[in-house]
Amino acid sequence: MTDISARYRQLSDAFTRQVEAVPPRRWDDPSPCADWTARQVLDHVIETQHRTAGYVSRDLPGPPDPTSADAPVGDPADAPGDAPADDPVAAWRAARDAMRRLLEDPATARLEFDGMLGRTSLERAVDDFVCFDLVVHAWDIARATGGDERMDLTEVRRLRAQAEGFGAAFRGPGGFGPEIAAPEGAGEQERLLAYLGRRP
Repeated sequence: MTDISARYRQLSDAFTRQVEAVPPRRWDDPSPCADWTARQVLDHVIETQHRTAGYVSRDLPGPPDPTSADAPVGDPADAPGDAPADDPVAAWRAARDAMRRLLEDPATARLEFDGMLGRTSLERAVDDFVCFDLVVHAWDIARATGGDERMDLTEVRRLRAQAEGFGAAFRGPGGFGPEIAAPEGAGEQERLLAYLGRRP
């Protein structure tokens, strides 16, 4: 298992715990992401696993219905087409397990493609973007549904450095909102969330 595969396993385990803790009645609650429910945040995370695997021509179980490239990410149409509509936890587990298998196959993990920031590989894309989503959107789901909002401090620091490196490219529709002022005396997690356009 590579360091990236191990990181994905650790973060996807933490994300799974967050998802499994959501009371079924709360999936339709509004999230910190504008116009998204908690379920739509989860659908977006699942869709991201599918899209990333698709860059190297790999399919995950229950592929999402095709959508326009400019369709809002997180729209209900992005939900996995073959996953049970009433079982978001099962849909997430299926995507998670399939991505783990891809990352644990060295030949597949090293497959390359032309990404938005240049030439990259499946495992680097997972490390740079998918893992980023797992940390941030776990917080979004927790905030929406009354879950545990604590973030790992090592990941908070890593994500802040990554976000600053992305620059303006990661803000806007389908991405993160404009930075807001962090509360006075805010800790590193709160400052990261404010940088990502979220109110801690």
